[in-house]
Amino acid sequence: SFFFFSSRRRHTRSSLVSWARRCVQETGYQRRVHGIIEMLKSFLWIAFAAFIAVSFCTRGVDYSTRVTSISCMVSNGYTFAVPRGYCSYGGVDSNVVANLRSAWDGGMSNVDVYMFPCVSCGNPKRQVDQLVDALANSKYGMIWFDIENYKWSNDKESNRRFILESIAQIKARGKVPGVYTSYYNWESIVGISWDGVKDCPLWYAHYDNCLLYTSDAADEGLGVDLGGRR
Repeated sequence: SFFFFSSRRRHTRSSLVSWARRCVQETGYQRRVHGIIEMLKSFLWIAFAAFIAVSFCTRGVDYSTRVTSISCMVSNGYTFAVPRGYCSYGGVDSNVVANLRSAWDGGMSNVDVYMFPCVSCGNPKRQVDQLVDALANSKYGMIWFDIENYKWSNDKESNRRFILESIAQIKARGKVPGVYTSYYNWESIVGISWDGVKDCPLWYAHYDNCLLYTSDAADEGLGVDLGGRR
């Protein structure tokens, strides 16, 4: 017969089987508890990472009007600015050169421009050239190409060609292009599955539960979009 010895008692085969069954049950319970603990640990790490990301996020501002001083924004934690460089009517923004200069002078760490194209005007290459030529003596980083619902064609293929030509010309002029859009704008203009400019950085507009610092803009007397675009 099979015996299991301990310091206190002797176990017969039947008692050993009962003991083993209890061990298996306890082990299964411990494994479930361990699994729950590991899930909680993972959740806590994700929550911590999200907290760090929010705590150390970069705050910026984009605007389409003349801004002579943005020192109050800098003192409130804004570190980058993106003034409009090109207008939807088909011309360079008359304020862009001065806005770039005041953004740097005001203490911004990074300053880009955004381009709101005139789709109905056609000739996207010429539009890009107009912007780049106008900023030949200005300091700036990227050119953000604005893709949102405003007088785009109902033909998605046509819209895609316009975007591809614009992005290609920005690169051809030695500049770094980025894309500004949102889910719904992208879906309606080019189709949600199109990835023709996936190599470009994305500035994704997502306003759900987003804090818009309109009070700051009102205090400054500025028509600016604070905290909206990223």
